[in-house]
Amino acid sequence: MLIRFYSIFLFFSLLLSYKASGQEAQPVTYPRLAGFAGLAHPVITFSKEGTSVNFKDFYTVAIPSGIHIWKSPKIGFSLEVTPMIRVENNISKMNNVMIHPGVLVALGNGFNFAGRVAFETSGRYGVTPILSKVLIRNKGSNFYGALPLALRFGNDQPSSLTLAVMFGVAF
Repeated sequence: MLIRFYSIFLFFSLLLSYKASGQEAQPVTYPRLAGFAGLAHPVITFSKEGTSVNFKDFYTVAIPSGIHIWKSPKIGFSLEVTPMIRVENNISKMNNVMIHPGVLVALGNGFNFAGRVAFETSGRYGVTPILSKVLIRNKGSNFYGALPLALRFGNDQPSSLTLAVMFGVAF
């Protein structure tokens, strides 16, 4: 199981380090609005109750969408809303919605950092640092990959740390 985790982590690390290709970006004025939508797959969660792996006994997918407000080429604000769907024992249901505001920092070479706080309808809260990379740059949109690391507390549950992978489009 640990080998599978490291294999997945290595695959996505290599994918995120790949240089984005496509057309050169046009000059942009600031502040600038951008939207995004994607799919996030939690891979592994650690807590004092043990380790759980997505895709094994259950499947959870998150569907983040939101707006970026870039104040300058280097810094911005983002607001994301993320419903989550869980499938277990052949039953699917939306089990959580997360409000996910945060600060954006452009790191260069297509890399961005998002420092988000999380407020979940499940009663949990926490922080989520996210490293993302533009994988394909187009004239009107960018396809990206990201590695969120969710730290959660509250709702009478032990603290947890979840590594996820995310892919989406920004426009």
